[in-house]
Amino acid sequence: MRTRFDKELDHLHEAMEEIGQLCKESISESTDTLFTGNYHEAEDTINLHHRIHKAESDIEETCLRLLMEQQPVATDLRIISASLKAVYDLERIGEIGADIADLVLNEHLTVANDMLNLKSMSQIATGMVNDAVTALANQNVELAKAVIDRDDQVDEGFDKAKAFLINNFNKDGNPEYLINLMMVAKYFEKIGDHAVNIAKWSLFVTTGKTGR
Repeated sequence: MRTRFDKELDHLHEAMEEIGQLCKESISESTDTLFTGNYHEAEDTINLHHRIHKAESDIEETCLRLLMEQQPVATDLRIISASLKAVYDLERIGEIGADIADLVLNEHLTVANDMLNLKSMSQIATGMVNDAVTALANQNVELAKAVIDRDDQVDEGFDKAKAFLINNFNKDGNPEYLINLMMVAKYFEKIGDHAVNIAKWSLFVTTGKTGR
């Protein structure tokens, strides 16, 4: 029975890493299409969200089955519970990627420039997601804490973007364009928040607490 349980846990770890990879692709593709106006890539990003949503459902089903059939305790219970919580944040990251792609498909941002330093925010957010998922899979406390600390960088990027918007709103000939860019900056900040949530669930696996 334990051997079967261990195999199912391994499968859960693999599934979490796979959905994490899909989320990284979603952020990367949505950022690319933002600056290229590539409609095909935007459509791919939206299709990725469908795959992420399906993966979320599969992981939730696996977690619930393990909870009901195996009645895990201690660390195993925390791993399953944390995965069940973290996968919601991963699905939201995929949804955010699709929302950015949707802005491009509706021709609100074709083709964006980087006046708000969005590429940097995207890179930081992607790294946070990657490390948060790795920390959860490997129960790496230090990596989880590093993800939480890095959230300040994304918040700082958003604050700078907001300040730029305020200073240039009346100067720019297309205020709607600036607002849409600001929306994307907010999306990247939210991705950072979701990565922090995942990192906190990683801490929960090891410490039993979500805080530092």
